Amino acid sequence: MSLRFLMDHHVHGAITAGLRNRGIDVVTAHEHGSASTEDEGLLRRAQMLDRVLFTFDDDLLAIAARFRSSGVPFAGLVFCRAQEFSIGRVIDDLELIARAVSPTDIRHQIIWVPI
Repeated sequence: MSLRFLMDHHVHGAITAGLRNRGIDVVTAHEHGSASTEDEGLLRRAQMLDRVLFTFDDDLLAIAARFRSSGVPFAGLVFCRAQEFSIGRVIDDLELIARAVSPTDIRHQIIWVPI
């Protein structure tokens, strides 16, 4: 089973479209009605949906690290620095992660893109 992603509301639509074109299960925070949800709530929502959250947001990175150290469950976080990406590269990396990493393996983990 490949990973399913929840895209933070800051993620460029071309990344979502590119992943969908490659058969990756992706939902955006906006589509899910979570676009105005605070960061911590969004990470909790991803856990409830059993989706890995993808973000460029440093605050979410810090929240996930805090959750991890305090034992708060989350489905996983994939993080990319906003200044370090190209759309094509992020799509390639997220597809690789989705197909190579199991939902069990990424639970409570943080993966940085580019990998």
